[in-house]
Amino acid sequence: MSDPEIVVVGAGIVGVACALQLARQGKQVVVMDAQAPGMGASYGNAGHLATEQVFPIADASILKRLPAMLLDPMGPLRLDWKYMPRALPWFIRLLLNLRPTHYQRTVAGIRALNEGSLGAWQRLLHSIERPQLLREDGSLLVFERPDSRAALDALQQRMRQQQVPVDFWSGETIRQAAPQLSNNIQGGLFFPATGHFLDPYHVVCELVQAAKAHGVQFLKRRVLDGRVEAHGVSLNTDQGRVTAGQVLIACGAHSAKLTAALTGKNVPLDTERGYHLMLPHEHNRLPFAVTSLERKFIMTPMSGGLRLAGTVEFAGLERPANMKRAWQLHRLSSGLFREELSAQDATPWMGFRPSLPDSLPIIDRVCEGKVLLAFGHQHLGLTQAAVTAEMVGQLASSVNHPTYVPYRLSRFK
Repeated sequence: MSDPEIVVVGAGIVGVACALQLARQGKQVVVMDAQAPGMGASYGNAGHLATEQVFPIADASILKRLPAMLLDPMGPLRLDWKYMPRALPWFIRLLLNLRPTHYQRTVAGIRALNEGSLGAWQRLLHSIERPQLLREDGSLLVFERPDSRAALDALQQRMRQQQVPVDFWSGETIRQAAPQLSNNIQGGLFFPATGHFLDPYHVVCELVQAAKAHGVQFLKRRVLDGRVEAHGVSLNTDQGRVTAGQVLIACGAHSAKLTAALTGKNVPLDTERGYHLMLPHEHNRLPFAVTSLERKFIMTPMSGGLRLAGTVEFAGLERPANMKRAWQLHRLSSGLFREELSAQDATPWMGFRPSLPDSLPIIDRVCEGKVLLAFGHQHLGLTQAAVTAEMVGQLASSVNHPTYVPYRLSRFK
């Protein structure tokens, strides 16, 4: 293999979208990943284009919730007590980022990416002639308990302050749009500027085919480490050494080690372990993605059935998955529908969402342009993949350093 202009490390939705963008700009691109394209977190995400989610993954109430996080193995936010010593520095950083100035910067950064996400996805899917992969039909957040109305109203107000399109729907309006939902639902917030993907993994596969048509090579290799050299970068893989003019690190929750080797920066990257349960016999239950305010999980209609997803578990990259958390999602659905969901032939899954303590990704160009970075999108990787690819395209060809201040590596001293 001749030396490529740029190696993309990571074949998830972000890496593949970036590879296609770079190839269209005339770059010779090679993508490397230890797994086949799309088999990491991109395979099993909730499929929701979550442009409405402009707030960080946690707020100050996390301190009150810490005992439950440690003691309830099935809770929506779980911290494995064995992992706590390693997670503690990350959580301290998270709490420091809840200070007003830092929090406002985070919200502004997430909002800026999310505001550009739908348009970027429309452009990307139309460019590969697959616009039908995305349903732009909105999403719904429902509540069941009357005493939850105050929290919902407060959230609606916060959303409107951030210019997020949102409407209140009564229980009757919800059942007109989604008649299989239960009478227990009191009302909810409808977000018209969102949507969902019919099959997130299939989206990756379609982008891979488009990238290959533009000359991108996909190699199943594990990148072990690397170094920046005078004329580019050198990467050590499990199949030998590779040199290139540039490298893009886009391997999600596995990005920290290579970033440290190439840049000298130890980024505080951790993982939100997310679970899903796929119900293959549940079609036509919902017209769009529906999230439960009290139960804290999402249900997304897909071509392969109904996907129940959600929960956050902090237990690192090494501990085995606790698939009881995936099956818990089916139990959480009880009472949300007029008829209970079938779990026949259901399949559980767990994946690693890459998360930084300020909830912002790193999208940057460092080491005199030899190293590009695009990781740390937490649970918004699918949502922000297309707009990230457009930004990376600008970074790769930029002579001057861009002004993507909220997403720079240098924010971590």
